[in-house]
Amino acid sequence: MLPGNDINISTDPNLWAICALVFLLGLLIGVFLTAGGRRKWRERYNGEVNRRKELEKAHEEREAHWAERDKEWRERDSLRTAAIRDKTEPGDHEVRGL
Repeated sequence: MLPGNDINISTDPNLWAICALVFLLGLLIGVFLTAGGRRKWRERYNGEVNRRKELEKAHEEREAHWAERDKEWRERDSLRTAAIRDKTEPGDHEVRGL
């Protein structure tokens, strides 16, 4: 190359134009490729949100169920303990102990 004919992006306006056109072409290709993908992505996202809500609801119901069962078990245990501590029950004359 000759000493005064260096092609550099900072000195040649044609290279600026080519870079800008390549950038715009990349943007257009990206827009066309993702045009249908956005709708699919949004549907998948909404499906995931709905599934999470269903799982949270099922979890709350399960927690409420087990809390109720735990309450019943504690009540049974306290009644059982009270029955054991009561040495005799009226009518059967049986002595109970631990």
